[in-house]
Order: sequence, then C-alpha cells, then structure tokens
Amino acid sequence: MKVGFIGLGNMGAPMAANLVAAGHEVTGFDTVAACPDGVASASTAAAAATDADVVLTMLPNGAILKSVASEVLPVMSKGAVLLDCSTVDVESARAVAEQASDHGCLAVDAPVSGGIGGAAAGTLTFMAGGSDEAFAKTEPLFDIMGQKAVHCGPSGNGQAAKICNNMILGVTMIGTCEAFALADKLGLDRQKLFDVVSTSSGYSWTMNAYCPAPGVGPTSPADNDYTPGFAAALMLKDLRLSQQAAEAADADTPMGQAATALYETFVETEGQGDKDFSAMLPRFESRRRS
Repeated sequence: MKVGFIGLGNMGAPMAANLVAAGHEVTGFDTVAACPDGVASASTAAAAATDADVVLTMLPNGAILKSVASEVLPVMSKGAVLLDCSTVDVESARAVAEQASDHGCLAVDAPVSGGIGGAAAGTLTFMAGGSDEAFAKTEPLFDIMGQKAVHCGPSGNGQAAKICNNMILGVTMIGTCEAFALADKLGLDRQKLFDVVSTSSGYSWTMNAYCPAPGVGPTSPADNDYTPGFAAALMLKDLRLSQQAAEAADADTPMGQAATALYETFVETEGQGDKDFSAMLPRFESRRRS
C-alpha cells in the first residue's frame, strides 16, 4: 500500500519503519521528529496524505487530530482510509469519522496497547472502531505493526476499549504497588509475595508481566530506575479520558476517579510524570498512613 504517516514520535517512528520493512511505500510528516530510514519525508501533512491508500496518524490529543484531519481529508482519495492510532476522546474520534464520510473517505480509530517496545517489535494490540469495510482495508497493516487487532464496533469504539482497558491498568497498578509497600512494612519478602500472587487469585498483568518491584518477576521498567515504558503522564492522560467518558455516559467509576486523583498528585504535584507509571511503588514505600 501507499501509506501517509503523520506523527513520527516514539511510537510512530518504529511503526512506520515496520511498514517499510514489510514492503509498503511510506511517506511521513512530523512537526519535530525526523523520518526513520526508508520513510520518504513530506513538507506538510497534506503532502504526506496525497494519493495515499491509508493515512495513519499517531498524535497527542483530540484537538490536534481534528486539526490534522481537516488538513488531510480534502486531499485524500475517495475511498482512502484515515487510520488514527492516537489515544483521544471518543467524541473526537466520532467527529473525525463523520468528517471523513463527508469527504468520501473511510475512518478507523485504532489506539494501541504495548508501548514503545511493542511498537518496535511489531507486537502491538490494536482496538479498532469503524465500519467492516474500513477495518478490512487496514487489517493487513495491523498484521505488520501488531500481534492482534480487535474490531470493537463502530467509530469511537476503539477509543472506548482503550480507555476502559487503561482505567483497569491504572487501578491495578496502584493496587499492586500498595500491596508491595504493605508487604515491606509487614516484613514479607517481595519475591515471596510475587511467588504467591503471580500464581493465585491476585494474578494480574501489573504483577506478572510488568512488576513494579525491581529484581522481581520479568524485567520491567522498575529494573531500569523506572525509565518509562509507559510514562505516568500518559497514564494520567488516559485516566482523564476515562473519566471524561464516564461523565458523558453517566457511569459510576469510583476506582477510576481515585486512580485519576492519585496520578494527578504523582504527576502534577510531585513532578513524576516522566517516570514510568509503575514508579508509584517507591512513592508508597516512603509514605505513612494518612
């Protein structure tokens, strides 16, 4: 395929590189980052999108997505797909899909899970919203950039799945960190806690695959001074999106609210936004019960 790729940051650059390695013709644009090897450089987002079969975006937020969509959709070919892999609010995703339809184009909102490592390895999980036709056209690209793509329903449902997933992730990470901090104060060895929890009812991804305790379980950011695989600032962004959606849908999410408040303190008051989101553990280690 001929692919226009807009947004070549930490996630976008390796995704674009994987598409090139698989034989696709990729033209990229980013306001700051350089194009990776093999990706042709365009001077504008519209230039990257011209004549593309798929225009893939990886952008910071919904406002920027809508701005880029307004720039690229008028030059996109009829029937081409605007594939957005950013994590944005559901309302923005649905607005862009409607705008794409007005221009005779298709749209898929497909945020990802798997972080920078997954982007580089081509093992991301995509949560896709859009029509059956749009998903079918983009599925070959998902197969290259990831290990799994789930068609979650109509436009906006990809974003809905992502924010629900990451609300669980944020809540679970806090619980995992609290448990390790409590174990410390009770004199329970961290490895023994892991050995029990990882094979019993406390099993979770945050314990078994991404353990926040250094030297325990598989290698994780905790073993590299919490250099982020997924930054706390990004977790806060996703938790806020979950609560924005919960407010709009009149959904009661008290644990999601509590997790959002804790990450707000961690990121904005304590200045730890550039640490991995699992760095909540050293935070709890140093605290007493309030």
